[in-house]
Amino acid sequence: MPIETADLVGTAAGLCSMASFTPQLLKIWREKDASSLSLRMYIVTVTGFSLWIVYGVLETSFPVVLTNSVCLVLSGAILALKWRYSRREAEGP
Repeated sequence: MPIETADLVGTAAGLCSMASFTPQLLKIWREKDASSLSLRMYIVTVTGFSLWIVYGVLETSFPVVLTNSVCLVLSGAILALKWRYSRREAEGP
């Protein structure tokens, strides 16, 4: 079965989306600082990935579910670290 161009483009897009969160997550983890991140933006991002997963399930699209699930985990981890380090900053030394 030949690979369709749309499948290649979709796979590339999914890989780029997944990879885009990794540098940010590693930077936050190493520096223990997420003060420069927008909490609202990551809340919207996590919500968006959650909705994409629901869409993928409804359309029975495994690639959509898989790539957005990975993105949800990565962006959710960033959001969790943002909350964690924001509370630490509010408490002070």
